[in-house]
Amino acid sequence: MKRIFNLRLEEFLALLFFIPSLLITIKANLYFIEAGMNIPRRYYGGLTRLAVTLALMIAFYYFVKYRPLWKYTWWLREVMPFLFCIAIYTNMHDTIGFVNPHDVHDTLIRIEQWLFGVQPVLWAQQFYHPWLTDYFSISYMNYFIIAVVVVLYLLVKNRPLEMRKVLIGTILSFYFGYFLYILFPAAPPRLTLATEFTRDFSGGFITHMQNKLINLNPSSSRAAFPSLHCAVTLISLMYAFKYSKKLFFVLLVPGISLVLATVYLRHHYVVDIIAGFALAIFTYFVAPHIDSWWNNLRRKYATVDDRLLQLQEQEFTPHDTFVGSNT
Repeated sequence: MKRIFNLRLEEFLALLFFIPSLLITIKANLYFIEAGMNIPRRYYGGLTRLAVTLALMIAFYYFVKYRPLWKYTWWLREVMPFLFCIAIYTNMHDTIGFVNPHDVHDTLIRIEQWLFGVQPVLWAQQFYHPWLTDYFSISYMNYFIIAVVVVLYLLVKNRPLEMRKVLIGTILSFYFGYFLYILFPAAPPRLTLATEFTRDFSGGFITHMQNKLINLNPSSSRAAFPSLHCAVTLISLMYAFKYSKKLFFVLLVPGISLVLATVYLRHHYVVDIIAGFALAIFTYFVAPHIDSWWNNLRRKYATVDDRLLQLQEQEFTPHDTFVGSNT
């Protein structure tokens, strides 16, 4: 119990999700071995990725246990769990089909037809234009910036408590999304409706590079519902609005463009976007309660000093009573 609660919530979740991710990846590799087939690169590459992640985790948890208050490297403890989260996501994204074979994308397509009378990804073909495709390709790739920019802004501004609130909300969005991927496996419309598209994309270098990245994903991808691109974008905008209105307005147009890009580029159904927004709003309000519950347990069971717990105590305790206290 003491060793578990020496960990922060996001650190514990990384360990918790790493185990099934590893087992699922092993299962995927064994499937091809038993079938006498060559193992696709994305699956044996997944083992390599997890091995590297495990090595980093061991080094990280050594750091947490023995050097929790290094003066100039405290930020490593803040950001490393996010990197673990992305590594685990990549593996689970590739291997969902080996966990739950009951796809729901046909149901999503029927819902789209009932809601709109058309398939939005097919309807969007009328707007295809090379420069618009390049714009939306850039917008879609901005996801990697939007997901971290609020955290980095608060880190630079030396606002560690607010930074971690954003970090834990973003990380929980990913982990909740992983769980929903397994419950509701769905292939993206670029795969399920491939025979119904009547126009191809045309664009420049940006579109070409993004298509190469997309082609690295497995054709059996089942990580469409909900859209984590939209979930993480919305929750990042919500945190930006809370902590920096200027940053919010800087991110607003790129965020809206990213959401539109998910349909224009055939990556998501509109219902994926709706589900992603619902996930973001749910996580935004639930994350502080989950984190507070975990931290209360840590105060009871933890045996090492933690800068985070000290800062939280300082936030609610007058400074003259905090100095010199044994938190």
